[in-house]
Amino acid sequence: MSRQVGVVVPTMGSRPQFILNCLRSIRESGNAFILIVAPDLELITRSIPPHLYDRLLLDPKLGLPSAINLGIADLPGENEFVTWLGDDDLLEKDSLSYALVPLLEDKACVLSFGGCKYINSNGEVIWSNHSGRYAVPLLRFGPQMIPQPGSLIRRTAFNAVGGLDNQYKWAFDLDLFIRLRQLGRLRFVNQKLASFRWHEGSLSVGGRAGSVREASHIRKNSLPLILRLCSPIWEFPLRKIIMIAGFRISRLVSKPIGTI
Repeated sequence: MSRQVGVVVPTMGSRPQFILNCLRSIRESGNAFILIVAPDLELITRSIPPHLYDRLLLDPKLGLPSAINLGIADLPGENEFVTWLGDDDLLEKDSLSYALVPLLEDKACVLSFGGCKYINSNGEVIWSNHSGRYAVPLLRFGPQMIPQPGSLIRRTAFNAVGGLDNQYKWAFDLDLFIRLRQLGRLRFVNQKLASFRWHEGSLSVGGRAGSVREASHIRKNSLPLILRLCSPIWEFPLRKIIMIAGFRISRLVSKPIGTI
C-alpha cells in the first residue's frame, strides 16, 4: 500500500528528549511518510535512528511557516494528504487512519480534525480539548478550538490557498484553517488524535501574548467590513478570556500532577 499521508516535522534539533517520542508516535499513527526539516542535518543524522524518518530537508531559517511550506512541497507526489507536527507533540496510535476517513469519503472535505490532549513535559495529561463541529463556525468569532496536531489536510487544497502565510509567527494555523474553510468542508472526527505539549519552550506557549494578538488580527481581517468595524466589541473580552485560560493551563502544568 502506497503512503497517502505526508507528515512534516520542523525542528531545531535542540529537544532530543521530545523528538524521538514524536517520531515514534507518527510511525504508530498510520501509513506516513515522515520528512524532517532542520537547520543542521548532521545533528539529525547523529541523534535520530534512520528508521524514524524518510527524508531530511535543510531549513533555510526563514521562519516556521516557511519551513513547513518547504517540507510539504518536498513530500512525494503520492502523498495526497499532508500535515505537520511540532517536534514536542505526539500523535495517537492509528490517528492518521481515523483522520483519513472523512477526506476519503467526502471529496468536498479539505481538512479533518479531532480532539487533542494537553500534556506537560513529562507526558502527563493536564487538560483535554473536547473539540466538536462547533469549532468550525467559531474560527472567525471565537477562540481557536480546532487543534492543529492531529489535523489532516487535502494537499490540493493546501496548495490552492497558497499554504501557510509567512507573515505570521504564531497563529498561522488559524489563518490557514479560515482560508481552507472558504474552499471546502472542515470535518470533525470524534476521536482523540494527538497530544499538544504545553511547556514554556513551546512557541505558542512562550509567545502567548503575541499569539493572542496575532489571532485577533487574523479573525478581524477575515470578516466583512461591517463586522470588522464592530469586532472590537467582542474581540477585547475574547482576548482577555483566552489569555486567562492560557495562564490557568500554565498553572496546572506547574503543579505536581497529583494536586491537579
